[in-house]
Amino acid sequence: MEPGQACRWDKREAVELADDEGLQRSLGISLLTARVLAARGIVNAEQGREFLQARLADLPDPFLLQDMEAAVSRLVQAIRAGERIAVHGDYDVDGVTGTALLVENLRIFGADVVFHVPLRLTEGYGLSVSALEQAAADGVKLVITVDCGISALDAARRAAELGLELIVTDHHQPPDRLPQALAIINPRRTDCAYPCKDLAGVGVAFMLLVALRQRLRNAGIWTAGREPDLRFALDLVALGTIADIVPLRGVNRSLTRIGLTLLEQSRRVGVTALKKVAGVEQVTCGTVGFRLAPRLNAAGRLEDARQGVELLLESSAERAVLVAEQLDAVNRERQAVEQRTLQQALDRLAGWDPRTRNSIVLADADWHPGVIGIVASRLVERFHRPTVLIALDGGSGKGSGRSIRGFHLFRALQSCSGSLQGFGGHEYAAGLSIAAQRVEDFAREFEALARQWLSEDDLQPRQFFDAEVELEELTEATVQELAGLAPFGPGNPQPVVLARQLVLRQVQRVGDNHLRFTACQGGYSLPCIAFGLAERADELHGPMDLLCVPTLNDWRGRTSVQLQVRDFRPAETCSPGRIVEEENLAHSDGTGPDLRR
Repeated sequence: MEPGQACRWDKREAVELADDEGLQRSLGISLLTARVLAARGIVNAEQGREFLQARLADLPDPFLLQDMEAAVSRLVQAIRAGERIAVHGDYDVDGVTGTALLVENLRIFGADVVFHVPLRLTEGYGLSVSALEQAAADGVKLVITVDCGISALDAARRAAELGLELIVTDHHQPPDRLPQALAIINPRRTDCAYPCKDLAGVGVAFMLLVALRQRLRNAGIWTAGREPDLRFALDLVALGTIADIVPLRGVNRSLTRIGLTLLEQSRRVGVTALKKVAGVEQVTCGTVGFRLAPRLNAAGRLEDARQGVELLLESSAERAVLVAEQLDAVNRERQAVEQRTLQQALDRLAGWDPRTRNSIVLADADWHPGVIGIVASRLVERFHRPTVLIALDGGSGKGSGRSIRGFHLFRALQSCSGSLQGFGGHEYAAGLSIAAQRVEDFAREFEALARQWLSEDDLQPRQFFDAEVELEELTEATVQELAGLAPFGPGNPQPVVLARQLVLRQVQRVGDNHLRFTACQGGYSLPCIAFGLAERADELHGPMDLLCVPTLNDWRGRTSVQLQVRDFRPAETCSPGRIVEEENLAHSDGTGPDLRR
């Protein structure tokens, strides 16, 4: 957000049918927790129990996914016949984890499996024709994609020419015309009955394995007690799901909740090594999104994403440490390239008045295509405008876009498709290819859509809260209960509360740019920490209203409630704003880098 730019405070929309007190009584929870659940669309006790328990037993039937029957039948045939199967992934974390997931478990199921992850700089995004040709030469008969392929019309046609049968597993927005394939498994297909449309690519791959295991079980492949337990693969599912920033509700929440526990246990030597180089002691959505995933992602952004797959499949602890250290070094290089690109983009925008434009489109021949998506996210955070950055190379360019609530990026690119060579993605993140001479045309068309679709209100940054509270409500037991709603991320953000008319005492600056103080209200007081807000210390005088996240702070064996302050305003001028639904899925736990392409 630009310095001085006003930020609205809006209450997350609670479902009208929700009975907060009824939820409180039937679930045995605090009234504050019931209000937070209502803000997440929980309208009755049954939904509340399902949310709180998040059981794998409640997952939908994977055969509800369109084409699952055809895919599973073909895989059973391939396994029984000893056919070689090729898994073709994508080079981001979702694709890397999905590739490792399929390779590892298909081998456990008895399949002969090889894999390929394309090189970003030479092969680009999506199903690689050269990889298909190599697979055919190596005797492969069946190819399974992970996190890609839904738009691969030309590559799918080439696969058919080569005699390769193709199973596409993907979660990106399907185009009007689907590729030629034996099966296309994508919950976003309009003819797909699967209830969770927001699966990550690794989640779709996991559902394929669940369905396949069921069919192999029914066929008597395994003797009693020898059937593979797919729960132990959920660490990979959690990694990819969190990194791809899909909503952590429903199926995604159930998979991620258990997967995080497995990541904490470090059953996989590659994960243990990755945690060590990243300095991760406790695994949360935040540490996955900001520490583990960027290191897996860095290889695909700058070098070869195959390293990430090999790390996750590695059985040697010594080898895993070497690979993890290499990924850590590449990540440091990626950070330097990213920072340089961000500064160049900001220099281009120096003196830019956000009131004159509703979007940002920038192109440069010096930019690396592996970091422009992250930099686009940074610009969205700062300017709150849909943003596309394009890395030019000769007469063509590769672009990455990020968006805001109210501007569906994939649909925008569809509308601008006449100026593009190709595109794909989601509502909030997408990629494109474009001829260099069409960049200005695209920028004009993109801006015209932004002016048409976005109102002045849409362009104002906002922070959301779940409920208004009195400090006396924030007991250790209640805050512990709120923590039980984790894992937090898009679709299930950390609970944020609004506390009004507070007196702030003992204000002091700590660290580089943080504030620490005590908030007092009616005889109650709680310690507060405001990260990154030290430059606003002069605003802290008189009664204040705070937006904050209630947390538990452990210090020298003593646990106490601490408020992490997101924003503050003078009490006499603050207004809660209108009630709106939070839909901005740009970040994995409310703030930080976007790890999608």
